[in-house]
Amino acid sequence: MSELISRRTMTDAEPSLAPAEVPSRAPGSLRPGTARRKPSPAPWRRPVFWVAFLVLAAICAGVYLFHRTQVSNQAAGEIQRTARVERRDFVRTLRVNGTVEAVEAHPISAPRLAGQTNSTLSITKLLPTGTHVHKGDLLVEFDRQAQARNALDREADYNDYLRQIDKLRATQAAAVAVDDADIRAQEDLVRTSELELKRSEVQSRITAEKDKENLDEANAKLKQLRDTYQLKRASDTAAIRVLEIQRDGSRLAMEHAQANSEKLAILSPADGLVVINTTYKGQGFSDWSLGDDIYAGTTLMQVVNPDSMRVRAEVNQQDIPEVQQSQRVEIRLDAYPDLVFHGRTELVSAIGTPGSFSDKVHNFVVLFTIEGTNPNLLPDLSAAVDAEIERIPNALVIPRDAIIRRDGRTFVRIIKGNASEEREVKIGKTNEVEAVVESGIESGETVLRAAESDGNPPAKAGVTSPKN
Repeated sequence: MSELISRRTMTDAEPSLAPAEVPSRAPGSLRPGTARRKPSPAPWRRPVFWVAFLVLAAICAGVYLFHRTQVSNQAAGEIQRTARVERRDFVRTLRVNGTVEAVEAHPISAPRLAGQTNSTLSITKLLPTGTHVHKGDLLVEFDRQAQARNALDREADYNDYLRQIDKLRATQAAAVAVDDADIRAQEDLVRTSELELKRSEVQSRITAEKDKENLDEANAKLKQLRDTYQLKRASDTAAIRVLEIQRDGSRLAMEHAQANSEKLAILSPADGLVVINTTYKGQGFSDWSLGDDIYAGTTLMQVVNPDSMRVRAEVNQQDIPEVQQSQRVEIRLDAYPDLVFHGRTELVSAIGTPGSFSDKVHNFVVLFTIEGTNPNLLPDLSAAVDAEIERIPNALVIPRDAIIRRDGRTFVRIIKGNASEEREVKIGKTNEVEAVVESGIESGETVLRAAESDGNPPAKAGVTSPKN
């Protein structure tokens, strides 16, 4: 214990040594038991830092150059739009819009039935649009159950009346035989009474009076039998006629029901193409389909001749002078813009009708025939018709937006290598997008489109493409 206390005393006494007693160390020397550490270099002196910096700089420069190139190319493409001067037919056209229709069409309507109480019919069979049919083929069929049941009921009534008539005629024949027998018996009685009366000369007067009374009674009864015989025959004829009228009524009702049942199956009146009409069904317009209820008399389809189609259009009074009989036209369908049909002006209406927006501007109906056929050429499709007004063969043609007008003169800018120069030209006929050059440039040269000179904008181009 004394040793432990002495050691702790010595340890606690060490910090109290005088500064002079602390051993001295040379500058830069290390404390005994520690290793020397190398100083760490600055970040910009490391090679990895410079490699990463150079890679990042290269990426940024590439992105910047790519963006500048794209912007330059886009700007150059927008500014330096050019066109080559060509020699070809220059065509000036008039565009009108219309609707395709069939020259030969057979409308198919829901039938009107004899004695019909329900005004709607339910479609049970229907050929789809585009089906080719021959004359006599089934086009559409409506629900026949009610009419078939009605026809069977009326047929049963008709057969029942036939049996009633036969039975009544048999009964009347038996009654006629009985009445004939009664008349013959009464006639015999009259003759017997006459013979008895002839014996009155040899008989007593009382007996003679009785025989005369018997004869008068027999004649009266005979007369009564003959009179009632005619009345009975007239009554029998009337009873037969009543049943015959009822029989004929049942027969007519049966025939009407059978005819109505046959009307509910509509056959094609000619060879052609089936086109289903559209109707409004509450959520929009769509074609008639199976299960739909349709009112009697409503047209639900057409059978058209696909080899003979035309376009019906309306032309206002300002453009109608440009439309001539047998004028060449090009027809494009809005639903199929890649299809192009040729045709001619067939008919121009001589009387116009007031327009939708003004009574002073009249519209004229024009019919254009379509040459050729196509499965997609169907009625009720909207179409654009380009009527050829004027054609200049082998003309020198440039775009209208290449024309520069300044001080009453007309110029174009010709591209030659990397430079361009203005050249005065003489312009002839123009349409919506092209112009005919009469002099000043040659075929094959390149002109600048949408060029601007001295702040003058180029001529505006239309929306209709040129037609060759």
